Amino acid sequence: MADYYEILGVSKNATKDEIKSAFRKMARKYHPDVNKAPDAEEKFKELGKAYETLMDDNKRATYDRFGEDGLKNAGFDTGGPFAGGFGDLNDIFNSFFGGMGFGFGGGMPDPNAPQPGDDLRLDIEIEFEQAIFGASKEIKFDHLETCTECKGTGAAKGSKPVTCRTCHGSGQVQTVARTPLGAFTQISVCPDCHGTGQKIETPCPVCNGHGRIAKEKKIEIKIPAGVDNMSKIRVSREGDAGTNGGPAGDLFVVLHVKPSKYFQRDGLNVFSMVEISPAQAVLGDEITIKTLDGEQKIQIQAGIQSGNTIKIKGAGVPVISRPSQRGDHIVVVTVKTPTRLSDEERNLYRRLFELNTNKKPEESFVSKVKGVFNNA
Repeated sequence: MADYYEILGVSKNATKDEIKSAFRKMARKYHPDVNKAPDAEEKFKELGKAYETLMDDNKRATYDRFGEDGLKNAGFDTGGPFAGGFGDLNDIFNSFFGGMGFGFGGGMPDPNAPQPGDDLRLDIEIEFEQAIFGASKEIKFDHLETCTECKGTGAAKGSKPVTCRTCHGSGQVQTVARTPLGAFTQISVCPDCHGTGQKIETPCPVCNGHGRIAKEKKIEIKIPAGVDNMSKIRVSREGDAGTNGGPAGDLFVVLHVKPSKYFQRDGLNVFSMVEISPAQAVLGDEITIKTLDGEQKIQIQAGIQSGNTIKIKGAGVPVISRPSQRGDHIVVVTVKTPTRLSDEERNLYRRLFELNTNKKPEESFVSKVKGVFNNA
């Protein structure tokens, strides 16, 4: 197993500056653009592995004590920055050469290949009941459509794109960059044609050469039963049109559900509150309440306490994937103490008080307090 210090040609007491300087020197020697020897690529990967390890204090300390096996046992990645190719090479060179990219192993995307259009988002507001039971809703949105005048080419009728004079149709230009490691040929996208290799000299008058135009569209979407606030509905191929014959993106409709005056939703269950009198709580009663399906009678059991609940099974929110299945409706009962009584009601409560306490109702606390201050 090769020694990282030997690979870089430094001593075990080398500073980070010495390690960096050694890497620059060795990188120039074994760089794949400079050295065409069959083993140059493998040696360059070893350089990257050694450099990455010795420039990291934790990795270096572990390596000094236990070697490469110790790094593996400690959970460190020992593949090096180029283990999967040269995709990370630019990161190291950017730190040395001020951000110049050389594109090893990655290549540049083909600008003439079909490109999908962008996905779009549309936020709409729906009623609480629409979220519960579903609905059809017309929506309006703006998106990019392929220009019908030029069929997406961007060129006016009777004309066609011409070969770019800057790159001669290659879509790329080469420049020589001089660095501390020597001269390197830098390949970049042609700034004149943006990599397409062609230029439109007579642009389409409708889309101004872009190949796409902005249009407002109306469509009807189906809102499934059981959706919740911030649910998303995906409408395929209603986003922006693609380019070079690529598919259109998708439209994502985000639902904002208005709150209900009567119900509170929690997952598949809905909650509502009902107030009853003390007499109804004591004796029980049959009352009518509002549910998602309309008015319904429920039974109040005698002796019910304030805060107790009554469950109506299957009267809640439908399951989106199985609309026939629904959650429950939970009714929270509140016993309301009356504040305004008729003489008859007051006499009845007085009599009830006497039966429950074996004494007559005393004057109110407020009256007592007033009496204390009046006699002072």
